[in-house]
Amino acid sequence: MPAVLLQKSRAKLGDNRFADIVIWQLPQPAPGSLHPFKYRLALVVDEVCVLRYDNEAGKGDHKHVGTREVPYFFTTLDRLVDDFWADVAQL
Repeated sequence: MPAVLLQKSRAKLGDNRFADIVIWQLPQPAPGSLHPFKYRLALVVDEVCVLRYDNEAGKGDHKHVGTREVPYFFTTLDRLVDDFWADVAQL
């Protein structure tokens, strides 16, 4: 089974802000992850990524808040998206 694109969207949140969400279902987990999803959820303000959730190959699930990188505990896609939007609301 090839990778399947589950979601690709961009939400304009203001004149200088947008959120990008890209989620793939993989035939097997990416290196460093225990689930079969590859994702990138990003908030961009003034052309700078200020928040990003991703699971870069080899690094596993984590998020970037400004210049800090912190672990993220993935449970479900719904929880991932909810956590992302909760963080967006705080910024």
